[in-house]
Amino acid sequence: MRHHSFLATSIIGFALLGLLGCGTTVSRVAPEEQIDLSGQWNDVDSQQVASALVTQALSTPWIKDFTVAHGKKPTLIVGNINNKTPEHIPMKTLVADFERFFINSGAVTVVASAEEREGVRAERQDQHDYAAQDTIKSWGKERGADFMLLGEVNSIFDAKDGKEVKYYQVDCYLVNLEDNTKVWTGFEKIKKYVGRSKYRP
Repeated sequence: MRHHSFLATSIIGFALLGLLGCGTTVSRVAPEEQIDLSGQWNDVDSQQVASALVTQALSTPWIKDFTVAHGKKPTLIVGNINNKTPEHIPMKTLVADFERFFINSGAVTVVASAEEREGVRAERQDQHDYAAQDTIKSWGKERGADFMLLGEVNSIFDAKDGKEVKYYQVDCYLVNLEDNTKVWTGFEKIKKYVGRSKYRP
């Protein structure tokens, strides 16, 4: 009886060791390190596209024309960037990348999105209800944007025999909010080759 009990305990122990041996391994890496495991859109693509398109936008005549005409740098809002691909792409991350590169350029003023403004307005209302009089922020002083950035992400995928070519194109344009004219349009491409080895038992 003891022999059988010892044998059962040993089998369970070895099984547990086997399970532990198949555990997940996690290694910390630098956030700026480029890692592409699946070939799908990732954080590197988002930052690369936003940086390239902001650089394009700021190097064209519209910004100089506006500054000369109005004596100040333009105010910009990043609007909808639509995902037209079959992949899930976190568009809020892409929008945030655009905002960061525009803000850090110092060439334009960036205002909050419609969603963010709702939160700000709720806070302003809360101040009027509860904050000390000398700290309350006034209504009707929000800065209106002069231009809105709009765009979309499209893709073409070509696959055969475990190999795949993934092509993404991000098209963006700036619209003058006063007269609806497009003052700039640009695009950025990303192309990836993904090779997948066949499973061998």
